[in-house]
Formats: sequence, C-alpha cells, structure tokens
Amino acid sequence: MKSKTIRRWAFIHTWTSLICTVFLLMLALTGLPLIFSHEIDHLLGNAPELREMPADTPQLNLQQLVDAAQQHRPGEVMQYFGYDDEDPNAAFAIMAKTAGTEPNSSHTFMLDARTGEALETPSANGGLMLFILRLHVDMFAGLPGKLLLAFMGLLFVVAIVSGTVLYLPFMRRLNFGTVRQDKSTRLRWLDLHNLIGVVTLTWALVVGVTGVISACADLLIAAWRNDALTALIEPYRDAPPLTHLAPATRLLDIAAEVAPGMKPDFIAFPGTRFSSEHHYSVFMKGGTHLTSHLLTPVLIDATTLKVTAVAERPWYMDAMGMSQPLHFGDYGGMPMKILWAALDVLTIIVLGSGVYLWVVRRKAAKPVLETAEASA
Repeated sequence: MKSKTIRRWAFIHTWTSLICTVFLLMLALTGLPLIFSHEIDHLLGNAPELREMPADTPQLNLQQLVDAAQQHRPGEVMQYFGYDDEDPNAAFAIMAKTAGTEPNSSHTFMLDARTGEALETPSANGGLMLFILRLHVDMFAGLPGKLLLAFMGLLFVVAIVSGTVLYLPFMRRLNFGTVRQDKSTRLRWLDLHNLIGVVTLTWALVVGVTGVISACADLLIAAWRNDALTALIEPYRDAPPLTHLAPATRLLDIAAEVAPGMKPDFIAFPGTRFSSEHHYSVFMKGGTHLTSHLLTPVLIDATTLKVTAVAERPWYMDAMGMSQPLHFGDYGGMPMKILWAALDVLTIIVLGSGVYLWVVRRKAAKPVLETAEASA
C-alpha cells in the first residue's frame, strides 16, 4: 500500500475514532450492565413475583385484565398489553393519561393473569437500570440524542473499517498476534490495540451497525406509520372519532385465526403510535427464537372486531426487530451474554488504548515541531 494512501487511511481512522471515543466509552460502559438487566433487576429485588397458586388456576380473559388495569390506574387509558414470555401467568400493561402519550411518560406494571392483581415494576418506571438505559439510548435528549448517537455509531463503523485497512500491511511485517515485549510501552500498547481490535472486529461491526439501526428506531416507526400503516387505514381517514371500544376479550383468538402458526407479542390499543385511532393492532410473532423478533401486525376494527388487514413487514422494520436483541446479546441465553460482556470489556480497552496512543504520539511530536520551528 502506498504511503500516501496509508496516511489518508490513518487520518480517517484517527479522527473518526477520536470524535466518537467519548460517546463509545459511555455506550460500552452503560451497555455492560444492560446485558444483564434481567439478572440485575432480580438481584436488586425490582422484579415482581407472582403468588404461588395451583398450576391449573384459570386465567381471566383479556377484557377482565384490561378492567383490572384500569381500576389500578383510574383516569388513564391502556396503551399496550402483552404477556410475559417466561411466565404465562404474568401480563404487562402500559398506561398513560392519553393514548398518544410518549413512552417515557407512560407507566408500566405487571398483572397476575389469574387474579388481575397489579404488581408494580420499579425498574420500568425509574431507578438505576432505567437511568442507565436512558443514558445508553438517548442521553435523556430524546430524538436528537438518538440521532447524535447514531452518527457516532456510523463514525465507529468507519473507524473499524479504516483500522482494518491499516492493519493489513502491518500483518505482513509481523506474525498475527505478535506483541513486541522488547519495545517501548507505546509500541506494546499499539500491538495490543491492533490485536484486540482485530479479535473484536466482527462483534464490534455487529454492535455498531445494530446500534445505529436501534438509534434510528423512532424514524423507522414514523416511516412505517406514514407508509404502510397509512395505506392500510385509508378507508378510516374520514371516519368519526370512536365513541366506544368493543370488548378486547377475543382479540388474541381473532388474530390467531388469520395468522396461523404465530403467537401474540403485544397489543397496541387505538390511538397509539403502533395502531390507528380506530384499530386494535395485535402484533404476532414467529415461534422460533429468531422469528420471535419479527412482528406481523393484525389490524382489528375497534368497534366491530373485524380484521381489516394483516400487514406485511417492510424490510426496515425487520432490521429494527432483529437488531435490538442482537445489540445486547439477547439471542443465546447466559453463554451469549457472557461472551457479549467479555467483548464489551475488550472494546473498552481498545477505545482507551486508542486515546492513550494518540496522546503519546502528540507528546512525542511536539518537541520535534518546536525544534523545527526554532531552526526555521
């Protein structure tokens, strides 16, 4: 590779890395506990537990659970409802003053599907883990914060690619994995920086790309609403406002009839951003661990309970659905979480060593520059 090309790639790698490093360090540090968020919630006692009851205890129907939720939060409306994958007797309700209330102002709690008893979930409405999640997702700045982090993610991807290009000629001079112990501290850290960077290359690209997609989730959802959803609800454009909702009792059965082989993930009630003013949207998912993150919405008229559409998923919604669990290593249970955590720590070392190498190089170049200026 020609020296001019190397200098160009080195410039790109240096400045894309430096610009995004502070943000990437914050994301790596906050991402580490988020990998184990479920385990930390249980450890801190923030995970509600259902009462022990006979295994054959029947469950309340969906409308009875909705009524129980509204009794628990009088004056609020149901936004979303879903069952827990790990415990079929646990259901989650999200409520707010209005159906269109933004997510960070909503209230999430658990319902015992057998009794309708409401149990608060502190970690979903405040506390340490939610603070870390908000810092990781948008830095408490909403959409502008998400877009800034998406841009930093793009710079991170460019830094990875440029670093790989620079490492290729380096590998021709030294055996892979060589750390020159007999050289200066700076060269030893350079070798470690390059080695760890190559080892974590694929993982870093995956996490970087999925992080960018996740950070753009609000834009993707808005595009879905303006494109696919708007077309499906066009017949309701001039319909008068709803005066009453049909009981939600049979929503899951109705959705299962038109989406065989799938199971429900959550229900979006009328007026929310995943539905329309005149529909229940039952989001159905596949039965495998992979397809369980690919959601198909079934639109059900909120007055007549007739299915009006089974929406096809646009590719960008599939990308969003797949990226979010992959970003946190939530596909392969505890072994994958441990692997994700180890790679996260290695990435922190790469980021920190990159800053160190830049500082040391700047210090080494300063006396040379001063000498050159003095002799000029």
